[in-house]
Amino acid sequence: MKTGWQAQPFESCIEHVVYSTKIQRKDFLDDGTYPVVSQEVGLINGYWNKDADLFMVDRPVVIFGDHTKVLKYINFDFVLGADGVKILQPKDFLVPRFFYYQLQVAKLDTLGYARHYKLLKELKIKFPDRFEQQRIVAILDEAFEGIATAAANAEKNLKNAKELFESYLQSVFENKGGRWEEVKLFELAIDITDGDHMPPPKTQEGVPFITISNINKQNHQIDFSNTFTVSREYFEKLKANRKPKKGDVLYTVTGSYGIPVLIEHDFEFCFQRHIGLIRPMENVSSKWLYYWILSPQAFMQANDTATGTAQKTVSLTALRNFVVPKVALKTQQTIVHKLDTLSTETKKLEAIYQQKLQLFAELKKAILNRAFSGQLH
Repeated sequence: MKTGWQAQPFESCIEHVVYSTKIQRKDFLDDGTYPVVSQEVGLINGYWNKDADLFMVDRPVVIFGDHTKVLKYINFDFVLGADGVKILQPKDFLVPRFFYYQLQVAKLDTLGYARHYKLLKELKIKFPDRFEQQRIVAILDEAFEGIATAAANAEKNLKNAKELFESYLQSVFENKGGRWEEVKLFELAIDITDGDHMPPPKTQEGVPFITISNINKQNHQIDFSNTFTVSREYFEKLKANRKPKKGDVLYTVTGSYGIPVLIEHDFEFCFQRHIGLIRPMENVSSKWLYYWILSPQAFMQANDTATGTAQKTVSLTALRNFVVPKVALKTQQTIVHKLDTLSTETKKLEAIYQQKLQLFAELKKAILNRAFSGQLH
């Protein structure tokens, strides 16, 4: 520890706090007089109107999510979110923002949804005099403001890259003029079905069985790392249209509906009823059909036809009757080539911006580590 610094147990560094009433998440308002601060990500998580429930902040406090480990620096009056919110009021010898920054350096194990406050109690808080604390805070604030600005620009560019592809995809299927005939989806498919409605028994070894949770919404791929397996006997008894093969397009129909996956390789697996399978005809490009299902025009039809309350579902009947442009195979292939090219370039840009965001996070962590090892000059 650097000369002039001292260390005290965590609980010796915080004041006793009398909590105001905690508000349940289901009761948060979308708008109101007072901000609600809970253990969720995001500075403010809802609103509330009752004066009596307000927690008055005389000196800044740190909020710790007992379940989530989320840290927040709060310098305004607020209403407490429910279970899992810990208010940490540092004692006078600690500058509140210095205390907040130091807690970000703490290496706390992840205990799932268990309580993490017991891990905080094991910490030693290291600190110099208040003047040096304020100097360190000023340096960190300035550095992190610059990082935040750069990160926000990277986030914006990442969003723009994604929107560029989505905009072009929409324009492809929008500017069809009078050349395209409109038909129902079932007219372009050999078969449109869903997975088995009877959950099969799990086995130690066998054929992977995917559920809707295995469909990655971001990259439209199947995550096979967390699937269970079913017996080969069960798989062999399935109808051919429930055994995906190269060229098929899967489509989520329940809950997070409207996510397409193109099967580009022959690989044995089966799937649940919350996933549909579209097997295109020979004169229909699987990739073209995948891009059409990915388009805003297709998703709009899914939104218009989805039914249910807790979990909305696009029925097979609705899916089979989606209105689809019918174009010559050569035209489909031309469209696919253009979209593939733009998709590749977009993914390159996304990778660059994601890497920048990762570097900004690592830079922030490195600066914090230097600050609390007494190396910040």
